[in-house]
Amino acid sequence: MNENELLVHLLAQKKLTISCAESCTGGMVAAAITDVAGSSEVFKRSFVTYCDEAKHEMLGVDQDILDNFTAVSPQCAEAMARGCAQIADADVAVSVTGIAGPGGGTELAPVGCVYIGFYVKGMVVTEKHLFEGDRRQVRRLAAQRAIHGMLQMLQ
Repeated sequence: MNENELLVHLLAQKKLTISCAESCTGGMVAAAITDVAGSSEVFKRSFVTYCDEAKHEMLGVDQDILDNFTAVSPQCAEAMARGCAQIADADVAVSVTGIAGPGGGTELAPVGCVYIGFYVKGMVVTEKHLFEGDRRQVRRLAAQRAIHGMLQMLQ
């Protein structure tokens, strides 16, 4: 059983629902979960909020967070996870925001910098990662880490 299958199994066993809010991964986390047979029991909804405007409008990320901390920040990842869980009425949520490259990096947020937020029943934990590789690799690694991290949060 792979980690995607384990996550769906664990969510079903605990009678929990999940939703995703993704930026740089563009729906890859949601796709990994919904690839699993039986995911309809646990998966509620997914948001692909690639631009700041979408994060604000769809997830309720405060404009002050986007202006003062940017979309590639732990503050934004937390707000995305909270907004996702609340809007989807999900027990758990995962958010991913970062810079996959090849351009767009800054000194504070270089290419490969990804923040992942994990919301579990009111609590949010965020992680910062610096993934190496090309755009495709950064996105794949971020999606895999999001699944792995959610598994860890639930076990």
